[in-house]
Amino acid sequence: MSVARIATRYAKSLIELAIEQGKLEQVHADISTLKEAAGNRDLYLMLKSPIIHADKKIAVLDAIFKGKIDALTMSYLQLLVNKGRESYVPEIAHEFGAQYKLLKKITTVRVITAVPLSEGVMEDLKKRLLASDITSDHLEVVTKVDPELIGGFVLEFDD
Repeated sequence: MSVARIATRYAKSLIELAIEQGKLEQVHADISTLKEAAGNRDLYLMLKSPIIHADKKIAVLDAIFKGKIDALTMSYLQLLVNKGRESYVPEIAHEFGAQYKLLKKITTVRVITAVPLSEGVMEDLKKRLLASDITSDHLEVVTKVDPELIGGFVLEFDD
């Protein structure tokens, strides 16, 4: 089975479970924390290692995240480890974020400019984007400065 299919299935099941238990926002915050933590090379290598037994991996995850993430998210992590899917945590976390944005009708807009924009200009841009039919109800604006641009700006919508 492809990584994309695995990530989609596991992310979808977590979203459904979180909605069912009324913990979607908490689980979303937890997944963001996991995504950040998975960026740690040592943790990532530990999760991917076929040599380290599942019990050890669960103990390490417990030590790192106990009290920092919801019990539902912790149980879900343990399930991933027990099913041998722990190496897909970064992909599952990414897919969870994508499905969450779809569910909440959040559009990600990337603004690339030659120079940093002031808060006033950013607010005006957000208002104009929300007033247009191009975007959905909620915007997540990500800014990037690219000195290679001669002038103006580039808008990119949802990867």
